[in-house]
Amino acid sequence: MNSKEALEFINNMFVQKNKQVLNDLETSLFLGMWQHKSYKDIASQVDYSEQHLREAGANLCKKITEEIGIKVSKRNFNNPIEHQYQQLYAQVLSLQKSIVEPTNLAQQDKSEPTSLPQQNYNPFIPLQGRVNPQQFFAREREMRRIFEAFNSGSSIALIGKKGLGKSSLLWRICQQVKTFVESPCQAVFLDLNLVNDEDDFYSALCNEIGIPNSKGYMLVRNLRNCRVILATDNVGNITSKGFSRHVFEQLRGLAEGSDPFFRLILAARVPLNELFNDNHNQGKTSPLEGICQEENIEPWDENTARAFIASRLSMTSVSFTREEINQLVQKSDGHPQRLMQLCHQTYAQYVEYLQ
Repeated sequence: MNSKEALEFINNMFVQKNKQVLNDLETSLFLGMWQHKSYKDIASQVDYSEQHLREAGANLCKKITEEIGIKVSKRNFNNPIEHQYQQLYAQVLSLQKSIVEPTNLAQQDKSEPTSLPQQNYNPFIPLQGRVNPQQFFAREREMRRIFEAFNSGSSIALIGKKGLGKSSLLWRICQQVKTFVESPCQAVFLDLNLVNDEDDFYSALCNEIGIPNSKGYMLVRNLRNCRVILATDNVGNITSKGFSRHVFEQLRGLAEGSDPFFRLILAARVPLNELFNDNHNQGKTSPLEGICQEENIEPWDENTARAFIASRLSMTSVSFTREEINQLVQKSDGHPQRLMQLCHQTYAQYVEYLQ
Protein backbone atom coordinates (compact mmCIF):
# COMPACT_ATOMS: atom_id res chain seq x y z
CA MET A 1 0.00 0.00 0.00
CA ASN A 2 1.17 3.52 -0.65
CA SER A 3 0.31 6.44 1.62
CA LYS A 4 -2.84 7.51 -0.27
CA GLU A 5 -4.20 3.95 -0.39
CA ALA A 6 -3.63 3.54 3.34
CA LEU A 7 -5.32 6.88 4.07
CA GLU A 8 -8.31 5.91 1.93
CA PHE A 9 -8.56 2.55 3.71
CA ILE A 10 -8.60 4.14 7.18
CA ASN A 11 -11.09 6.83 6.15
CA ASN A 12 -13.36 4.17 4.68
CA MET A 13 -13.31 2.32 7.99
CA PHE A 14 -14.45 5.48 9.79
CA VAL A 15 -17.17 6.16 7.22
CA GLN A 16 -18.55 2.63 7.52
CA LYS A 17 -19.02 3.20 11.25
CA ASN A 18 -20.52 6.67 10.77
CA LYS A 19 -17.46 8.39 12.22
CA GLN A 20 -15.65 11.50 11.00
CA VAL A 21 -12.84 10.96 8.52
CA LEU A 22 -9.40 12.36 9.34
CA ASN A 23 -9.24 16.15 9.34
CA ASP A 24 -6.55 18.17 7.52
CA LEU A 25 -4.03 18.01 10.37
CA GLU A 26 -4.60 14.29 10.93
CA THR A 27 -4.28 13.68 7.20
CA SER A 28 -0.92 15.49 7.07
CA LEU A 29 0.27 13.51 10.08
CA PHE A 30 -0.96 10.22 8.64
CA LEU A 31 0.79 10.75 5.31
CA GLY A 32 3.98 11.91 7.00
CA MET A 33 4.12 9.04 9.49
CA TRP A 34 3.36 6.51 6.76
CA GLN A 35 6.44 7.78 4.91
CA HIS A 36 8.50 7.55 8.13
CA LYS A 37 9.03 11.29 8.41
CA SER A 38 10.04 12.90 11.66
CA TYR A 39 7.73 15.38 13.39
CA LYS A 40 10.29 18.05 12.52
CA ASP A 41 10.00 17.25 8.81
CA ILE A 42 6.19 17.20 9.00
CA ALA A 43 6.21 20.54 10.84
CA SER A 44 8.16 22.11 7.96
CA GLN A 45 5.19 21.39 5.66
CA VAL A 46 2.30 22.47 7.91
CA ASP A 47 1.54 25.49 10.06
CA TYR A 48 1.94 23.76 13.42
CA SER A 49 4.73 23.48 15.95
CA GLU A 50 6.66 20.25 16.37
CA GLN A 51 5.32 19.88 19.91
CA HIS A 52 1.72 20.28 18.78
CA LEU A 53 2.29 17.64 16.10
CA ARG A 54 3.70 15.23 18.69
CA GLU A 55 0.54 15.54 20.77
CA ALA A 56 -1.75 15.30 17.74
CA GLY A 57 0.25 12.33 16.43
CA ALA A 58 -0.17 10.44 19.69
CA ASN A 59 -3.92 11.08 19.58
CA LEU A 60 -4.08 9.93 15.96
CA CYS A 61 -2.29 6.67 16.80
CA LYS A 62 -4.72 6.11 19.67
CA LYS A 63 -7.69 6.83 17.40
CA ILE A 64 -6.53 4.31 14.79
CA THR A 65 -5.66 1.75 17.45
CA GLU A 66 -9.23 1.90 18.79
CA GLU A 67 -10.58 1.47 15.27
CA ILE A 68 -8.54 -1.51 14.07
CA GLY A 69 -7.97 -3.20 17.43
CA ILE A 70 -4.18 -3.36 17.03
CA LYS A 71 -1.75 -1.05 18.78
CA VAL A 72 -0.44 1.66 16.45
CA SER A 73 2.50 3.93 17.25
CA LYS A 74 4.60 6.33 15.21
CA ARG A 75 7.51 3.88 15.33
CA ASN A 76 5.30 0.99 14.21
CA PHE A 77 2.71 2.81 12.11
CA ASN A 78 2.49 0.96 8.80
CA ASN A 79 2.52 -2.70 9.85
CA PRO A 80 -0.70 -2.79 11.94
CA ILE A 81 -2.67 -0.96 9.26
CA GLU A 82 -1.35 -3.17 6.47
CA HIS A 83 -2.10 -6.25 8.58
CA GLN A 84 -5.71 -5.12 9.11
CA TYR A 85 -6.09 -4.45 5.39
CA GLN A 86 -4.79 -7.92 4.52
CA GLN A 87 -7.11 -9.52 7.07
CA LEU A 88 -10.19 -7.85 5.63
CA TYR A 89 -9.11 -8.62 2.07
CA ALA A 90 -8.61 -12.28 3.00
CA GLN A 91 -12.14 -12.38 4.44
CA VAL A 92 -13.57 -11.11 1.16
CA LEU A 93 -11.66 -13.74 -0.83
CA SER A 94 -12.81 -16.47 1.54
CA LEU A 95 -16.41 -15.35 1.16
CA GLN A 96 -16.17 -15.32 -2.62
CA LYS A 97 -14.84 -18.89 -2.65
CA SER A 98 -17.67 -20.15 -0.43
CA ILE A 99 -20.62 -18.80 -2.42
CA VAL A 100 -23.01 -21.15 -4.22
CA GLU A 101 -24.09 -21.21 -7.87
CA PRO A 102 -26.31 -18.28 -8.95
CA THR A 103 -30.04 -18.81 -8.46
CA ASN A 104 -32.89 -16.71 -9.85
CA LEU A 105 -34.59 -15.80 -6.59
CA ALA A 106 -37.36 -13.76 -8.18
CA GLN A 107 -38.68 -16.77 -10.10
CA GLN A 108 -38.81 -19.06 -7.06
CA ASP A 109 -41.92 -19.78 -5.07
CA LYS A 110 -41.64 -17.49 -2.05
CA SER A 111 -43.19 -20.23 0.06
CA GLU A 112 -39.97 -22.17 -0.36
CA PRO A 113 -37.20 -20.74 1.84
CA THR A 114 -34.05 -19.69 0.05
CA SER A 115 -30.93 -18.57 1.85
CA LEU A 116 -27.77 -16.67 1.02
CA PRO A 117 -24.46 -17.22 2.80
CA GLN A 118 -24.68 -15.77 6.30
CA GLN A 119 -22.00 -13.17 5.56
CA ASN A 120 -23.36 -12.31 2.12
CA TYR A 121 -22.19 -8.84 1.10
CA ASN A 122 -23.40 -6.43 -1.54
CA PRO A 123 -20.94 -6.65 -4.48
CA PHE A 124 -22.06 -3.35 -6.01
CA ILE A 125 -19.55 -1.06 -4.28
CA PRO A 126 -18.16 1.53 -3.99
CA LEU A 127 -21.16 3.81 -4.44
CA GLN A 128 -18.91 6.89 -4.70
CA GLY A 129 -15.33 7.50 -5.71
CA ARG A 130 -12.92 5.27 -7.58
CA VAL A 131 -12.94 1.48 -7.51
CA ASN A 132 -9.85 -0.45 -6.49
CA PRO A 133 -7.77 -2.17 -9.21
CA GLN A 134 -9.28 -5.60 -8.46
CA GLN A 135 -12.79 -4.27 -9.14
CA PHE A 136 -11.97 -2.27 -12.27
CA PHE A 137 -14.14 -3.16 -15.26
CA ALA A 138 -13.96 -2.53 -19.04
CA ARG A 139 -12.26 0.52 -20.67
CA GLU A 140 -9.74 -1.73 -22.44
CA ARG A 141 -9.90 0.37 -25.64
CA GLU A 142 -9.25 3.61 -23.75
CA MET A 143 -6.35 2.06 -21.85
CA ARG A 144 -4.77 0.80 -25.05
CA ARG A 145 -4.91 4.27 -26.63
CA ILE A 146 -3.54 5.90 -23.47
CA PHE A 147 -0.51 3.63 -23.31
CA GLU A 148 0.10 4.07 -27.04
CA ALA A 149 0.18 7.83 -26.41
CA PHE A 150 2.55 7.44 -23.46
CA ASN A 151 4.93 5.30 -25.50
CA SER A 152 4.98 7.95 -28.23
CA GLY A 153 5.97 10.61 -25.68
CA SER A 154 2.55 12.28 -25.38
CA SER A 155 0.56 13.37 -22.35
CA ILE A 156 -3.17 12.68 -21.93
CA ALA A 157 -6.29 14.47 -20.70
CA LEU A 158 -9.30 12.30 -19.78
CA ILE A 159 -12.43 14.36 -20.46
CA GLY A 160 -15.88 13.26 -19.36
CA LYS A 161 -18.88 14.01 -17.17
CA LYS A 162 -19.07 13.14 -13.49
CA GLY A 163 -19.72 9.48 -12.72
CA LEU A 164 -18.22 8.02 -15.91
CA GLY A 165 -15.25 6.44 -14.12
CA LYS A 166 -12.42 8.88 -14.92
CA SER A 167 -10.94 8.58 -11.42
CA SER A 168 -11.07 4.79 -11.51
CA LEU A 169 -9.46 4.73 -14.96
CA LEU A 170 -6.77 7.16 -13.82
CA TRP A 171 -6.00 4.99 -10.80
CA ARG A 172 -5.95 1.83 -12.94
CA ILE A 173 -3.52 3.44 -15.37
CA CYS A 174 -1.14 4.17 -12.50
CA GLN A 175 -1.19 0.50 -11.48
CA GLN A 176 -0.37 -0.61 -15.05
CA VAL A 177 2.41 1.87 -15.89
CA LYS A 178 5.26 -0.50 -15.03
CA THR A 179 3.74 -3.19 -17.25
CA PHE A 180 2.75 -1.25 -20.37
CA VAL A 181 5.03 1.80 -20.57
CA GLU A 182 8.14 0.85 -22.52
CA SER A 183 10.67 3.05 -20.70
CA PRO A 184 10.88 2.52 -16.91
CA CYS A 185 9.12 5.31 -15.05
CA GLN A 186 7.33 6.17 -11.83
CA ALA A 187 3.57 6.79 -11.69
CA VAL A 188 2.49 9.48 -9.21
CA PHE A 189 -1.20 9.99 -8.35
CA LEU A 190 -2.41 13.37 -7.04
CA ASP A 191 -6.02 14.17 -6.21
CA LEU A 192 -6.55 17.94 -6.23
CA ASN A 193 -9.43 17.45 -3.79
CA LEU A 194 -6.70 16.81 -1.20
CA VAL A 195 -4.55 19.80 -2.18
CA ASN A 196 -5.17 23.24 -0.68
CA ASP A 197 -3.22 25.59 -2.95
CA GLU A 198 -0.24 25.87 -5.29
CA ASP A 199 2.36 25.48 -2.54
CA ASP A 200 0.55 22.41 -1.26
CA PHE A 201 0.49 21.01 -4.81
CA TYR A 202 4.25 21.33 -5.24
CA SER A 203 4.86 19.92 -1.77
CA ALA A 204 2.63 16.90 -2.48
CA LEU A 205 4.20 16.37 -5.92
CA CYS A 206 7.76 16.38 -4.59
CA ASN A 207 6.81 14.23 -1.62
CA GLU A 208 5.22 11.53 -3.81
CA ILE A 209 8.17 11.51 -6.24
CA GLY A 210 10.66 11.45 -3.38
CA ILE A 211 12.62 14.61 -4.13
CA PRO A 212 13.25 17.75 -2.01
CA ASN A 213 10.36 20.20 -1.79
CA SER A 214 10.84 22.62 -4.69
CA LYS A 215 9.30 24.44 -7.63
CA GLY A 216 10.47 26.51 -10.57
CA TYR A 217 14.02 25.79 -11.74
CA MET A 218 14.87 23.81 -8.61
CA LEU A 219 12.04 21.42 -9.41
CA VAL A 220 13.43 20.91 -12.91
CA ARG A 221 16.88 20.30 -11.44
CA ASN A 222 15.61 17.82 -8.86
CA LEU A 223 13.72 15.90 -11.57
CA ARG A 224 16.73 15.42 -13.85
CA ASN A 225 17.32 11.84 -12.76
CA CYS A 226 13.63 10.91 -12.66
CA ARG A 227 11.13 9.64 -15.21
CA VAL A 228 7.62 10.43 -14.01
CA ILE A 229 4.04 10.09 -15.18
CA LEU A 230 1.92 12.48 -13.10
CA ALA A 231 -1.74 11.42 -12.83
CA THR A 232 -3.80 14.37 -11.60
CA ASP A 233 -7.45 13.87 -10.65
CA ASN A 234 -10.17 16.54 -10.27
CA VAL A 235 -8.23 19.11 -12.30
CA GLY A 236 -11.32 21.31 -12.39
CA ASN A 237 -10.61 22.29 -8.79
CA ILE A 238 -7.80 24.57 -9.90
CA THR A 239 -10.26 27.43 -10.34
CA SER A 240 -11.72 27.17 -6.84
CA LYS A 241 -8.29 26.81 -5.22
CA GLY A 242 -6.68 29.80 -6.84
CA PHE A 243 -4.17 28.00 -9.08
CA SER A 244 -2.51 30.30 -11.58
CA ARG A 245 -1.72 29.22 -15.12
CA HIS A 246 1.99 29.32 -14.17
CA VAL A 247 1.65 25.91 -12.49
CA PHE A 248 0.47 24.32 -15.71
CA GLU A 249 2.91 26.30 -17.81
CA GLN A 250 5.69 24.68 -15.79
CA LEU A 251 4.09 21.25 -16.19
CA ARG A 252 3.95 21.95 -19.93
CA GLY A 253 7.64 22.81 -19.95
CA LEU A 254 8.45 19.58 -18.12
CA ALA A 255 6.33 17.49 -20.53
CA GLU A 256 7.65 19.01 -23.78
CA GLY A 257 10.06 17.22 -26.08
CA SER A 258 10.12 14.07 -28.20
CA ASP A 259 11.19 11.90 -25.25
CA PRO A 260 10.08 13.78 -22.13
CA PHE A 261 11.12 12.57 -18.69
CA PHE A 262 7.86 13.98 -17.32
CA ARG A 263 4.44 13.15 -18.75
CA LEU A 264 0.92 13.98 -17.66
CA ILE A 265 -2.44 12.29 -17.49
CA LEU A 266 -5.20 14.59 -16.25
CA ALA A 267 -8.86 13.94 -15.46
CA ALA A 268 -11.35 16.78 -15.96
CA ARG A 269 -15.06 17.21 -16.68
CA VAL A 270 -14.60 19.74 -19.49
CA PRO A 271 -12.04 20.18 -22.30
CA LEU A 272 -8.87 22.00 -21.32
CA ASN A 273 -9.78 25.14 -23.28
CA GLU A 274 -12.98 25.45 -21.25
CA LEU A 275 -11.16 24.67 -18.03
CA PHE A 276 -8.78 27.59 -18.59
CA ASN A 277 -11.58 29.88 -19.79
CA ASP A 278 -9.72 33.04 -18.76
CA ASN A 279 -7.30 32.36 -21.59
CA HIS A 280 -9.78 33.44 -24.26
CA ASN A 281 -10.24 36.92 -22.82
CA GLN A 282 -6.48 37.42 -22.81
CA GLY A 283 -5.97 36.04 -26.30
CA LYS A 284 -4.18 33.00 -24.92
CA THR A 285 -4.67 29.28 -25.43
CA SER A 286 -4.70 26.61 -22.75
CA PRO A 287 -1.22 26.18 -21.21
CA LEU A 288 -1.58 22.45 -21.93
CA GLU A 289 -2.81 22.72 -25.53
CA GLY A 290 -0.66 20.66 -27.89
CA ILE A 291 0.85 18.70 -25.00
CA CYS A 292 -2.17 16.73 -23.79
CA GLN A 293 -3.98 14.47 -26.21
CA GLU A 294 -7.64 14.53 -25.16
CA GLU A 295 -9.37 11.17 -24.62
CA ASN A 296 -13.13 11.49 -24.29
CA ILE A 297 -14.60 9.11 -21.72
CA GLU A 298 -18.03 8.07 -22.91
CA PRO A 299 -20.85 6.23 -21.09
CA TRP A 300 -20.85 2.43 -21.26
CA ASP A 301 -22.81 0.85 -24.08
CA GLU A 302 -25.61 -1.60 -23.29
CA ASN A 303 -23.46 -4.72 -23.70
CA THR A 304 -20.81 -3.41 -21.31
CA ALA A 305 -23.44 -2.47 -18.70
CA ARG A 306 -24.98 -5.94 -18.89
CA ALA A 307 -21.58 -7.60 -18.68
CA PHE A 308 -20.76 -5.52 -15.59
CA ILE A 309 -23.94 -6.65 -13.80
CA ALA A 310 -23.24 -10.28 -14.67
CA SER A 311 -19.64 -9.97 -13.48
CA ARG A 312 -20.56 -8.59 -10.05
CA LEU A 313 -23.44 -11.07 -9.58
CA SER A 314 -21.17 -14.00 -10.45
CA MET A 315 -19.54 -13.53 -7.03
CA THR A 316 -22.84 -14.05 -5.22
CA SER A 317 -25.82 -16.38 -5.04
CA VAL A 318 -28.20 -13.80 -6.53
CA SER A 319 -29.45 -13.38 -10.10
CA PHE A 320 -31.46 -10.38 -11.29
CA THR A 321 -34.44 -10.99 -13.58
CA ARG A 322 -34.30 -10.01 -17.22
CA GLU A 323 -36.80 -7.21 -16.57
CA GLU A 324 -34.73 -5.86 -13.69
CA ILE A 325 -31.57 -5.83 -15.79
CA ASN A 326 -33.36 -4.04 -18.63
CA GLN A 327 -34.57 -1.35 -16.23
CA LEU A 328 -31.15 -0.97 -14.61
CA VAL A 329 -29.42 -0.51 -17.95
CA GLN A 330 -32.04 1.94 -19.15
CA LYS A 331 -32.13 4.05 -15.97
CA SER A 332 -28.35 4.25 -15.65
CA ASP A 333 -27.97 5.57 -19.22
CA GLY A 334 -24.50 4.05 -19.36
CA HIS A 335 -23.10 5.92 -16.34
CA PRO A 336 -21.03 3.40 -14.34
CA GLN A 337 -21.52 5.13 -10.98
CA ARG A 338 -25.29 5.45 -11.46
CA LEU A 339 -25.50 1.81 -12.55
CA MET A 340 -23.53 0.78 -9.46
CA GLN A 341 -25.93 2.65 -7.17
CA LEU A 342 -29.05 1.24 -8.85
CA CYS A 343 -27.70 -2.30 -8.74
CA HIS A 344 -26.77 -1.83 -5.08
CA GLN A 345 -30.40 -0.94 -4.29
CA THR A 346 -31.78 -3.90 -6.24
CA TYR A 347 -29.37 -6.34 -4.62
CA ALA A 348 -30.19 -4.99 -1.16
CA GLN A 349 -33.88 -5.76 -1.78
CA TYR A 350 -33.02 -9.42 -2.45
CA VAL A 351 -31.02 -9.68 0.73
CA GLU A 352 -33.75 -7.96 2.77
CA TYR A 353 -36.33 -10.47 1.47
CA LEU A 354 -34.17 -13.42 2.50
CA GLN A 355 -33.44 -12.20 6.02
